[in-house]
Amino acid sequence: MTSIDEKLQPILAKVIERNAGEPEFHQAVHEVLESLGRVAAKHPHFLDDALIERICEPERQIIFRIPWVDDRGQVQINRGFRVQFNSALGPYKGGMRFHPSVNVGIIKFLGFEQTFKNALTGLPIGGGKGGSDFDPKGKSDGEIMRFCQSLMTELHRHLGEYTDVPAGDIGVGGREIGYMFGQFKRLTNRYEAGVITGKALVYGGSRARTEATGYGNSYFVQAMLETKGTSFDGKKVVVSGSGNVAIYTVEKVQSFGAKVIACSDSSGYVLDENGIDVALLKDVKDARRERIREYAERRGEGAHFVPLEKGSIWNVPCDVAMPSATQNELSGRDATALVRNGVIAVGEGANMPSTPDAIRIFREAGVLFGPGKAANAGGVATSALEMQQNASRDSWSFEQTEARLNVIMRNIHDTCYETAEDYGAPGDYVLGANIAGFTRVAEAMRMLGVI
Repeated sequence: MTSIDEKLQPILAKVIERNAGEPEFHQAVHEVLESLGRVAAKHPHFLDDALIERICEPERQIIFRIPWVDDRGQVQINRGFRVQFNSALGPYKGGMRFHPSVNVGIIKFLGFEQTFKNALTGLPIGGGKGGSDFDPKGKSDGEIMRFCQSLMTELHRHLGEYTDVPAGDIGVGGREIGYMFGQFKRLTNRYEAGVITGKALVYGGSRARTEATGYGNSYFVQAMLETKGTSFDGKKVVVSGSGNVAIYTVEKVQSFGAKVIACSDSSGYVLDENGIDVALLKDVKDARRERIREYAERRGEGAHFVPLEKGSIWNVPCDVAMPSATQNELSGRDATALVRNGVIAVGEGANMPSTPDAIRIFREAGVLFGPGKAANAGGVATSALEMQQNASRDSWSFEQTEARLNVIMRNIHDTCYETAEDYGAPGDYVLGANIAGFTRVAEAMRMLGVI
């Protein structure tokens, strides 16, 4: 707790005591509280009425059983979660994650981060998150449908376009969103399109939603680079992951003139010195759902696969690193390697992918560092635009939606940049994002009374 203002240390101690065994949540709270010492000194009223403690405590935590029947006729049981963290700015908004690692601590960390991320967008959405320890890998469409229907049979009573609006995340794409929305509609007898986002275009989805997180991260990093008089043009980039976020990060930064030379999945990474072929990557990972090794085999000369046990993707020399897979994937050792190899900017496409040691190393080295709560806000911003289109019974063009996304991401960048300057830490996007997100939520909560 030495890096946290002494007035805030008891708050962190209480969070750790009340949320034992949830290290990811502790880490997320610690990272925000580190930035709030300057706020407490400049605006001491934020210490009144247990305001910070209330922001660190979810409004509601829902844990439930999900029974479903597999293709062999055997009953399986998973656990479902929905943490409705903060609704001071609007209905709870945040994705659903299906992965064996999911537990209540991870969902709380994601919901906490989501609260500030959503605040930074300037759109009227609160923060929440959900998911299950269900693993969709290797499951048939029928099994996934039955699981999603069972999950929504319980969860639907807690959702609504003015209450809580889920979306996708790791393990939850268009297929899963469709099954969940279909069951919601079946149970409620309402076509409430705004109750879930990430929908297919044919039943109320938004153009550019699939691309939004990757595109948004690319816009944010481009804006960071411009503050130093440079751009993506001619830069070598490494993007971890190979899901939607990674794929559309690759696509957008290469349209800016960069060359993405490596991407990964949980089995290892592929190095392609000629630049990642986005069409092939989409075919391997989206259409065929194959491992990244298949990309290297089909790409041929110039591309090769490196298994996880043989090395980290972060050992690949690059100008810009964009971690876009999962939490805590980039360690202090990885950050040291990136700095040694000349990285100048890092943009987090995933939620909290860099460990505290890694963030410290980047900041001390003067690397431009875009934290996830700012840099990857494009996905939820476009989800809010999808809600807007649903509410107005409208559908925007791809170009119109992407233009709005670009403006939102530029505004988020400028807000973080200017807030950091206002609080005496120019260029510190971590501090800028934390303070800007916190003050927006905190001011709303003060005005709403003791909630």
